[in-house]
Amino acid sequence: MWPLGHVAVAYLCYTIATRTRFDAPPAHIPALLLVFGSQFPDLVDKPLAWYLGVIPTGRTLAHSLLVLVPLSVAVLAISSHYDRGEYGIAFAIGALSHSVVDALPVLWGVDGSADHLLWPITPVEAYESGAPSVIALLQDSLGDPYFLAEFVLAAIAFTLWRRDGYPGLEPVWTALERV
Repeated sequence: MWPLGHVAVAYLCYTIATRTRFDAPPAHIPALLLVFGSQFPDLVDKPLAWYLGVIPTGRTLAHSLLVLVPLSVAVLAISSHYDRGEYGIAFAIGALSHSVVDALPVLWGVDGSADHLLWPITPVEAYESGAPSVIALLQDSLGDPYFLAEFVLAAIAFTLWRRDGYPGLEPVWTALERV
């Protein structure tokens, strides 16, 4: 899945969770941490695999539940210690949804694997001819229904984000005004 799809899925999960638990939209800072969490696995794994070559693929270390679950628990524990437990929940929903959604094509019989979920216990196939380029990945994705579904999810997420009052946008605007 591409970054837009990961943010969309994470936001859908999180806004449903906050509406269910608090009958309120997401708050600004948790929404920003959710966005960061939704990109976290790729922000770690892609550079380590594609540019440094220290892990076998762009879906290993930070995509593994063996790393993400303890990390999410640690982030939640630290944020709870500072009376900001919602920050940890937002990060965890973002990061965990990313990894799980990357495994969904396997359920649809699409090429791929869910081995990254338990890496390094389950091995992943290393790149045969080096790391892929972003352009090649995009070209391969263009006709894929899974790729196209990301835009539908993004439209739904954007609609809910708008209904929720654009959580996360205010602190970004405030920070940009200071620059």
